Amino acid sequence: MHPSSTTREPTPALVIIGHGMAAQKLLEQLVSLSPDQQLPWPVTVIGEEPHLPYNRIQLSPLLAGETRTEGLISQQADWFSRHGITRISGDPASQIDRAARCVETASGGRIPYQRLVIATGSRPALPLPLPAHLPKASSVNDWPPGLMGFRDLKDVEQMQAACLAGRQAGAGALVIGGGLLGLEAAEGLRKGGLEVTLLQRSERLMNRQLDEVAAGLLERELRERGLDIITGAHLEEWLESPAGRISGVRLTDGRELHAGLTIAATGIRPEIEFARAAGLACQRAIQVDGHLLTSDPHIHALGECCEVDGETFGLIEPIWAQIEVLARQLLAQPTPPYRNAPLATRLKVSGIDLYSCGELAPQPNDEVLVYQDHALGDYRRLLLREERLVGVVLYGDVSAGNALFEALKAGTPLTRIREDLLLMPAEALARLTQDGPPTAPDDPSGKPGTQDMTDQHRDRDTTDKTDKTDNTPDTFEEAA
Repeated sequence: MHPSSTTREPTPALVIIGHGMAAQKLLEQLVSLSPDQQLPWPVTVIGEEPHLPYNRIQLSPLLAGETRTEGLISQQADWFSRHGITRISGDPASQIDRAARCVETASGGRIPYQRLVIATGSRPALPLPLPAHLPKASSVNDWPPGLMGFRDLKDVEQMQAACLAGRQAGAGALVIGGGLLGLEAAEGLRKGGLEVTLLQRSERLMNRQLDEVAAGLLERELRERGLDIITGAHLEEWLESPAGRISGVRLTDGRELHAGLTIAATGIRPEIEFARAAGLACQRAIQVDGHLLTSDPHIHALGECCEVDGETFGLIEPIWAQIEVLARQLLAQPTPPYRNAPLATRLKVSGIDLYSCGELAPQPNDEVLVYQDHALGDYRRLLLREERLVGVVLYGDVSAGNALFEALKAGTPLTRIREDLLLMPAEALARLTQDGPPTAPDDPSGKPGTQDMTDQHRDRDTTDKTDKTDNTPDTFEEAA
């Protein structure tokens, strides 16, 4: 336990359960919005890991040897002391006593609260039930040896040790899941010197973000680097060693794939067990309203462990937006409610750039614009519906991604730049912005145009549904 010192009243007004990226960002936002950057009440944050808060997005570069552990740390211990924040690490919350407004920790501590924020994140999901003779796993800590997720610093340390042992013993690794997180894990293990086989249930990699062409380009590049990729792979059962170690999988087609280490990167499960035990309303995750308030008026939930209007979260952008709302709500500052909106996914794996947002599958009357430069390895596909952008897939050159995403969210009419949109998207969109909004049909000038659609498409910004996926330089986790 690492509590910081404070001279304020001993009873915290705010307690935060979980000290991952979302909780730390909330703390920083609360400090930033407070007068003179001094919180108006004491805060206690309870973390499961025995570390200072760190940037989990950088775990993939850490595994690949592209950064060092100390470079991941978000804030040093003195930052918490300066702002009257008590940090409890390595002693996770175990129970919420709503009647007493108190949080109990694994060591038996009891911490009272006036306001409580649950930011417990998620756990890796098993792609296949464990063998019947093994006890049911309640968390990744209960998985048998040889099988692990890819979620925290401890996982990276174990994977790095496995790389060293595997190089010496000639053992390979198996990664299950061809989404963002699986690709990053596979590439990191390959760079660590292991022979890696990647299994993807779908017929293409990143099937929620990429069309067949972009997925094919990605697969070809990864194969050329040395990854063995099996798509259309359906698992039948785990393989075990005589000592009870997971040693690979058997596929439904009868193939047996053996490995010294197996990584499950097939999605996430919101961590809601003790929230549910406390009687909070939960479905897939903890149900909250637009101000991140649960069914208990004294308790909020944030990030991967919560759901808003049936949507759960794995990318940074919506969680950062939630934090902005929640910080102002806790400080009694005016704020509009959080609403779900379209999201973008970006992946960068050692020189491979991908960008995807909006819808992937075209509807019957949609227009699909495609550009490909085989020499440069660039691919671009834009999906238009009634002259408005509804889907983007970029491979290679992703420099126009943010501009295209903004046009998609705004529902901007693109008729005037239609001819240049595919070949020069960023330049065309910039020109559209410089020219100002198009003139209405009844404009006295007689110039052709379309009325400003900002108000008409305001609801579009907050109600469009897209697949939410996990892990990338912009993401916490990917559901493969």
